[in-house]
Amino acid sequence: MKILMASSEFAPYAETGKLADDVSDLCAKMAEAGHEVLVVLPLYRCVREQKSLTLKRSKVRFAVPLGSSRLNCVVWEAVDPKGIRLLFIERDECFDRTGLYGMDGRDYEDNAARFIFFSKCVVEVARRESPDAIHVHGWQPALVPVFVREQNLGIVTVLSPQSLQYQGNFWSHDFALTNLPASYFSAAALEFYGSMNFLKSGIVFADAVVLPGSRYVSAMQTPEHGCGLESVLREHSNKLIGIAPGFDEAAFPVTSSAAKDIAKSRSELFSSIKAGDASRIVLVDAASTAGHGLGVLLAGMDRLPSDDIFVVLLGEVREEDRVALLVAERRHAGRFVHIPKVGSGELTRVLEAGDFVLLPAEFEPSCEFLTKAMRNGIIPLARHCDGLHQIVQPYDRVTTHGNGLVFYRDGVDALLDVIRHAAFLSGAELQTLSDRVASTDFSWSASVASLVAIYQRLTTSHQRIAA
Repeated sequence: MKILMASSEFAPYAETGKLADDVSDLCAKMAEAGHEVLVVLPLYRCVREQKSLTLKRSKVRFAVPLGSSRLNCVVWEAVDPKGIRLLFIERDECFDRTGLYGMDGRDYEDNAARFIFFSKCVVEVARRESPDAIHVHGWQPALVPVFVREQNLGIVTVLSPQSLQYQGNFWSHDFALTNLPASYFSAAALEFYGSMNFLKSGIVFADAVVLPGSRYVSAMQTPEHGCGLESVLREHSNKLIGIAPGFDEAAFPVTSSAAKDIAKSRSELFSSIKAGDASRIVLVDAASTAGHGLGVLLAGMDRLPSDDIFVVLLGEVREEDRVALLVAERRHAGRFVHIPKVGSGELTRVLEAGDFVLLPAEFEPSCEFLTKAMRNGIIPLARHCDGLHQIVQPYDRVTTHGNGLVFYRDGVDALLDVIRHAAFLSGAELQTLSDRVASTDFSWSASVASLVAIYQRLTTSHQRIAA
């Protein structure tokens, strides 16, 4: 397939965070899978200054309306070392600046104009390139699906919001820059509580909205995680799809230590653990204790089913939980340890030492630590929630299917039940589950295959409608 990607960032040429890496990795893996990929980006000053990139001015020139003005555009081309074709939109007053979105902690006041212009240019490039699908990333190009629909181009559009915290919310007067009919500034289209919201507009008009995993699909439709867009997401829930991004192997290390090193890591965490004993270490990422999850965990420490169970809590906790955490550290000294700052050394040590990774709450935002743990054969103990099946399937001792233990009730009793179950698994069962979780596919290949299946399904549906 021919896929046009539109993004405001692409590593390593223009980046402020994870968006750039995700788009770059996705494009590279999609090209490796045999698909034709082209990426449309703004021609920032930082891109011009890249010595590793050979930019060439193309023959493609066009003008797009921006309110009462009509702005000319020149498209530049380059090919990155991974073989990805990059197309850059040149307009110096929009993009020849020191910062991508702002300076000194403040956004540029004309960001609405800059990225309305960029979105319109993406559509003009798509008109000339005729891709099978357009995939836009983040709020900056999120108006592309709107313009594609309004111009009746018949091209499939997919939106990956990346983060709901950044939405591109601008005052209503900027709507005039879109040159869309006045009817588009309504609650059913671009208007959002009196403002114009780029991300909301993309959700409404895209053919599919890809969130980073099935767990997000459910969570983002709630006030706790929807960042104000939960009602829009619920209204368009039929187009929400959960596909976890692939993970870079270098960023998610697999330990290969000898048994003596594993024993050393275990004894460094808990001096009472001796080499060769049957103690079990349960790892808990503080990010997975959302809501009252930490309270359930700390309450359960008083009733652990065995003296051979040890708990390691990793990462910072909320200010309101620090007193209870301090009490738990003192009461259970020798069996409970908190590591607030997890550097590479601490990460290697806990991944070597851990037997189980516990998710005591319904929602773990990024699943990054869970992924790292599972890649190292650490068995998950997870509270059931929507979308969990994409990562953890319940282990059945009769059929022997599954790769982790899942508990379905909230509270201390349910948490203790799953820990008790884990503590009394046989050595053979532990090894089987450990091997299964270590072989779970978290690669970009799985993400690419899922995305391509969406493009193909939507393309077929568009063709059927057109016929």
